[in-house]
Amino acid sequence: MTRPSTRRRLQAAGAAAAMAAATLTAAAPAQAAHHACTTPKLAAGWYGDNQARLQQLIDRYGSCNPYRPGRDKPVAVFDWDNTVVKNDVGDATMFWLLRNGKIRRPADWKTTSRYLTPAAAQALATACDPLARPGSPLPTGTPEGAACADEINAVYGTAATAFTGWDRRTIEPAYAWLSQLLQGWTPGQVRGFAAAARTENLAAPIGTKQQVGTTTATGWVRYYDQQRDLVKNLQRAGFDVWISSASPQPVVEVWAQGVGVGADHVIGIRGTTRDGKLTSHLQGCGSVPDGADTMITYVDGKRCWINKEVFGVRGAAAEKVQPAARRQVFAAGDSDTDVTFLRDATGLRLVLNRNKNELMCRAYDNSDGKWIVNPMFIEPKKQKTAPYPCSTTGYTDHDGTPAPVRRADTSVIPDQTDTVF
Repeated sequence: MTRPSTRRRLQAAGAAAAMAAATLTAAAPAQAAHHACTTPKLAAGWYGDNQARLQQLIDRYGSCNPYRPGRDKPVAVFDWDNTVVKNDVGDATMFWLLRNGKIRRPADWKTTSRYLTPAAAQALATACDPLARPGSPLPTGTPEGAACADEINAVYGTAATAFTGWDRRTIEPAYAWLSQLLQGWTPGQVRGFAAAARTENLAAPIGTKQQVGTTTATGWVRYYDQQRDLVKNLQRAGFDVWISSASPQPVVEVWAQGVGVGADHVIGIRGTTRDGKLTSHLQGCGSVPDGADTMITYVDGKRCWINKEVFGVRGAAAEKVQPAARRQVFAAGDSDTDVTFLRDATGLRLVLNRNKNELMCRAYDNSDGKWIVNPMFIEPKKQKTAPYPCSTTGYTDHDGTPAPVRRADTSVIPDQTDTVF
């Protein structure tokens, strides 16, 4: 016979066991759901087996393989202009600024770029200075300001003759000049200009031309659906997605919102500020201090800025190749300006073919099997009839001298035939 006290103890123990079992049973579905990770699947619309290769990247490095809630996210970095969108948002902003009279006249045009030639500075002064006082907006959107608009646009579009003395692997002075011409405006005001230009360029039909001064210029931009889908699914798979662009920081921040990338994951050309307003000087990276104006997010400069902002590398070390664990897994670009950060990617490198010599030499050589090439999704380039001159002039050195394109082991890449178009 069981005593009452013993019976109560057994009943209590049984109840506790039942409660524990119920708790475990209730927790099991939640835990299973937590671990039931579904790998995102990319939409169609890619060339050849590129969709499969990109999917393999997501499957391999995404958060489901295996589920690791506490791990560091794999990093993916995209160039912006002509990589995520068709056409150039820096150009779109420059043309909008000229059409709407938003460039302030400097006291001396030579202060807008350390690389501006005396002849270019004088031509700008002759065309523009009589129209406004220093610091005031130039009326470049009016008939009387058309010659000034033409001169600014000509300098912007002809870096080879309007600028001199720059390092071809760390800066493109015309790209930097757009950021420098934003002097006197706050970053918020520039974002407003960029938003207005974005609205116009997205609404304009494909192929639209717009009048800038007395000339015409491209007047439309489109997001690539395939790239928007890729960004979205990389993020869903647990990747840390960044944009690295040689357009001004406030401008790219506005456009990047359209693919779900926040301003804190955008690395554009960054100007210095004084009293909350942009100056004609640029922030530096690595061994380059602020105001030196010699390194932007361009070729080797993209490596520096990615190492600095994404991986926290400080000082001159940011200019160097980092260990594999401190590099992006995936990178996407379309131009020679992207070649360095693409080479740094450890898992896969996506190239949109715009017939750029060094980039296509490396992509087609594909010495480590990690390069994939896709035609542009809108208005793709036709096949380049002549081989890429990889073995002779495909590389541009720091001083502008053409040279052979070399692999990491210094061997020369042979000339390459254009096969993806």
